[in-house]
Amino acid sequence: MENRARIAVFISGGGSNLKALIDATKCGILGGQVVFVVSSRKKAFGLTYARDENIDTFVFKKKNYESPERAADDLLNQLDAHKVEYIALAGYLSLLPANVVRAYRGRIANIHPALLPKYGGQGMFGHHVHEAVLASGDTESGPSVHLVDEIYDNGRILGQARVPVQPDDTVDTLSARVIKQEHKLYARILNKLIRGEFDSSDDT
Repeated sequence: MENRARIAVFISGGGSNLKALIDATKCGILGGQVVFVVSSRKKAFGLTYARDENIDTFVFKKKNYESPERAADDLLNQLDAHKVEYIALAGYLSLLPANVVRAYRGRIANIHPALLPKYGGQGMFGHHVHEAVLASGDTESGPSVHLVDEIYDNGRILGQARVPVQPDDTVDTLSARVIKQEHKLYARILNKLIRGEFDSSDDT
């Protein structure tokens, strides 16, 4: 039996994409195993999904360390201890430490709730993204999966799904349609990354 890639998922909130990835590993859409969940918030609801599946969790807060360097080293040690091979950011609202990006370059993906590069960058998350799309008058939105580097939403785009914007859309209605596509897209693109189906000569 082929070895399954060991995946760490990083979250900050509800964890619906985490749940979708876990479900995708069970039904064979995603050829990997979620072995570790990292949260930037102790009370992130998504941690319950991990605990229900007996997946190890870790709350990572830089302010709890003597220095940013100590924080980064501890996070990398935690990933090493769990033999993590790939990282999937799923609503994680912080930049990864540079040493983690270096160690996993080309093996870290993020799901963003709008079409990149137009709606990316610091502060563009959650409802802020959908508000910006509606304010623009654009007729379509949709999630983007991209590789992660040292800059918010900057890495190479691996896949997108198009979602029409309706004339009567609100932030909530648009968000609800986009997140359905996020749950389908992320596992499929992450699986392609694990299988080596993207050109590794350009990992950013």
